[in-house]
Amino acid sequence: MEIAKARTLSEHELAEELESARRHLYDLRFQLATRQLTDYSQISQTRRDIARLLTVQTERQLETSAAQGGSVAAAGGE
Repeated sequence: MEIAKARTLSEHELAEELESARRHLYDLRFQLATRQLTDYSQISQTRRDIARLLTVQTERQLETSAAQGGSVAAAGGE
């Protein structure tokens, strides 16, 4: 999944996509352990997809906290 596509998803769709990607990674690791996996690049690609989805979630959380007048650094420092 590309980052631009991830940014167009709603919060609910983003959470579903993240859950799906994590499940896919679990399945790939299981296939790797049972020596059924032939395309090893799928593991790194899925990990990157998860990272992209988590990045979009973090961006949205930071936007929300900034819109409320506080910042993450200020909240953590108190």
